[in-house]
Amino acid sequence: MINKILKKALNKKSLENKEILTLFQIKNPDDFKKVLDTAVEIRSENKRPIKLTSTVHMTNQCQVSPKCKYCGFAAGTSQEGYYHSFFKQDQEILEAVLNIEKSGIPRVSCSGAHGFKGKHAVKAAQIVKENTSLELLVNVGSDLTESAIEKLAYYNTDTVCCNLETVNEELFNRLKPGETLQQRIKVCEMVSDEGIELSSGLLIGLGESYQDRIDHFNFLRRFETLGEIPIMGFNPYKGTPMENHPACSLEEQMKTIAITRILFPEIRITVPTPTIGPENVKFSLMAGADNLATVIPDTYPHTVKGVGSPVFGNLRDVLAVINEMGLKPQLNKQEDSNHYENNIPQTIDSK
Repeated sequence: MINKILKKALNKKSLENKEILTLFQIKNPDDFKKVLDTAVEIRSENKRPIKLTSTVHMTNQCQVSPKCKYCGFAAGTSQEGYYHSFFKQDQEILEAVLNIEKSGIPRVSCSGAHGFKGKHAVKAAQIVKENTSLELLVNVGSDLTESAIEKLAYYNTDTVCCNLETVNEELFNRLKPGETLQQRIKVCEMVSDEGIELSSGLLIGLGESYQDRIDHFNFLRRFETLGEIPIMGFNPYKGTPMENHPACSLEEQMKTIAITRILFPEIRITVPTPTIGPENVKFSLMAGADNLATVIPDTYPHTVKGVGSPVFGNLRDVLAVINEMGLKPQLNKQEDSNHYENNIPQTIDSK
């Protein structure tokens, strides 16, 4: 049965829901390996290098109330995370993105907490696009207005991320009581309508069923500009209401990554290094992922706490894993360091 389903996928035929459920329900180690191998074969057909995405966390001053029950990012939620309040100034953002570009990482995610109607996202887009050649992903969840999305398009923002996390509305409401699923769906719709590439993914291990994950995949197909699906495994942050909820297993993360690749052969599949664990980066690649996020250079100028887990992937270590696996990372040509030292503007004009 498994062989038949995987052969169908390799022949680029759509799988039925019951066939996807069969893949999720596999227990046999040999069948598990077959699913992973199929995902890698599908990724190989696209002949794309492994993309690397670094990050700038703009602010943790989240205005969502009550807070998401698993959040360790917002100020005051967990001593393991960004417990103390911060809001990065323009010059700090510029310093960080210039450092990322200099390292050779081709892409940056600028993310931040809710409560600013996307103004912080627009400012970050201006800084990145007027001062670097980096690809830019902006992620402030549902904290975007139509006007802010139009301004992100004006600055040639490459991707906007708004993770639905789960389409099980009862589960969403229980874990994210300060937001609604419809708010997030609306932002995804506005991003797609504006013609910007949409990134929207799954947070797994929250208590959702396999059918919930299948429903989520089917739901994502409605967005015409969907170009990236992050797969994030839940990790408990100490001090939060879900600190005793079990972490998502590595096997479940690998299985979900692989099935996502099988269902979406050409879409970028992102795995943040904090959620899978930096030590497990190779397993995300073994499952068919092609973008590793929250990859931080040695010389990064600010303290970083991973979202979903306080740890993160070091650029040197991540590159070593990619090379050891015989894969090719996407890296930009590193510029001469004097270029950066001599060309950092002292002020940034607003538009």
